[in-house]
Amino acid sequence: MIPESESYDRNMTFIVIFLGMLTAFAPFVTDMYLPALPSMADSFSTNASMIQMSLTTCMIGLAVGQLIFGPMSDRYGRKPILIWTLILFIVSTVLCIYSTDIYYFVLFRLLQGIAAAGSIVIARSIATDMCTGKDLVRVMAVVGAINGIAPVSAPVIGGVMTNSLGWQGIFVVLLLFGIALLLACRFFQESLPVDRRSNISILHVPSFFLPLFKMRPFTGHMLQLGFAQTALFANIASAPFIIQQHYGFSPFGFSIVFGLNALVLVFSASITARFKHIERVVIVGNVGLLAFSVAEAIAMFLDCNFIVYECGILGILFSLGLCFTSETTIAMDAGRSHSGSASALIGAVPFAFGGLVSPLVGLGNTLHTTGLIFVLCAVGAILSMRMTRKHDCNQSLY
Repeated sequence: MIPESESYDRNMTFIVIFLGMLTAFAPFVTDMYLPALPSMADSFSTNASMIQMSLTTCMIGLAVGQLIFGPMSDRYGRKPILIWTLILFIVSTVLCIYSTDIYYFVLFRLLQGIAAAGSIVIARSIATDMCTGKDLVRVMAVVGAINGIAPVSAPVIGGVMTNSLGWQGIFVVLLLFGIALLLACRFFQESLPVDRRSNISILHVPSFFLPLFKMRPFTGHMLQLGFAQTALFANIASAPFIIQQHYGFSPFGFSIVFGLNALVLVFSASITARFKHIERVVIVGNVGLLAFSVAEAIAMFLDCNFIVYECGILGILFSLGLCFTSETTIAMDAGRSHSGSASALIGAVPFAFGGLVSPLVGLGNTLHTTGLIFVLCAVGAILSMRMTRKHDCNQSLY
C-alpha cells in the first residue's frame, strides 16, 4: 500500500506537470510557427499582412475563449470543459494542416485560439481549486518556470520543423501536443466539487465584468498591460520578416535569436521582486519602454544594421518584462473583490490588443510600421499609467 504522503506527492507532481503543459499552450500556439511565416506567405500565394492575420485571429480566439470558458468551468466543472476544448483544438489543428486556402486557414486559427484558451484559463482555476497559501505559491512558481521555457523553446522547435518538414510539420507537433493532453485528462480528477460550482446562468456572466471597469486603478493597469502586450505582439509578428527577409537569417537562425530575446524578457520579469516598491517597477518599465521604443523607431527609419536593431529590441523586451509582472500583480490586487473576473480580463484584454495590431506591421515598410507601433504602444502605456497614479501613491503592496 502506498503511504498517503507519497501518494499525495505523486499526485501533486502530476498536477504541476499537467498545469505547466496547459499554460504552455498559448506560447506554443502563437510562437511555434513564427519561423515559418515568410515561407507560408509563398505557400499560400499571399502577402505578409494576410499571413499575419492568422496570428491576429489566433490571439483574438485566445482572448475571447478565456472570457467564455472561465465562467463555463465555474458552472459545469473543470474537466468536462477542458476535454471539449482539447477536442476542439485537435479538430481545428487538423483543419489547419490540410488548409490550402489562406482564408480558411485564418478561420481555423481562430478556432484553434479559442480552443487553446480553455486550457490556459482552466489551468489557473485548477491550481486555485487544489492549493492554498504556500502550496499555491509553490505550484504557481513551478508552473511559471515551465511556462517561461515555452516562449524560448517554441520558435526553436518551429525553426527545426520549418527546415525539415515545412510549416505543416509545426502543426503536426501541435496536434500531438493536444492529443497528449487529452489522454492525460484521463488521470486528472475533477478539482471543483458540485457544491462549489456557480449556479449563475452563463447568459448573465458579462454583468460580472462591469464592476471592474468602474475601478479606475484596475482599468488603468489592465490598459497598461494591453498596450505592453501589444508592443510584444508587434515584435512577434514583425520579427520573422525583419530578421529573415531584411537581415537574411535562416528560419533556424531566427528561432535562436527569438529564443535568446525571450530569455531577456523572462529574466527582467524574475527580478521584479527585488524592488522594494512594486509601484516603482511600473514607472521604470513604462519609461524604459518609451525610451527604447523611440530609439528603436529612429533606428528602424534610418535602416540600421542588425546589431543596432537587436539592442533596441532587447531594451524593449527588458522593459516589457518589468511591466508584465508588476502591472499584473497590482491589477489583481485592485480587483481582488472580483478576482475570477479580473483574472479573465487580464488574460483576455492583452491578447485582444495584440491581435488587432499584428496584421498592421505588415503594411507598407515593415521596419517603419513596427517602429511607429512600438512608440504608440509606449505612449498608450504612459497615459494609462496616469490613471493609476493617485491610487499607487496612496496604496502600496509592500
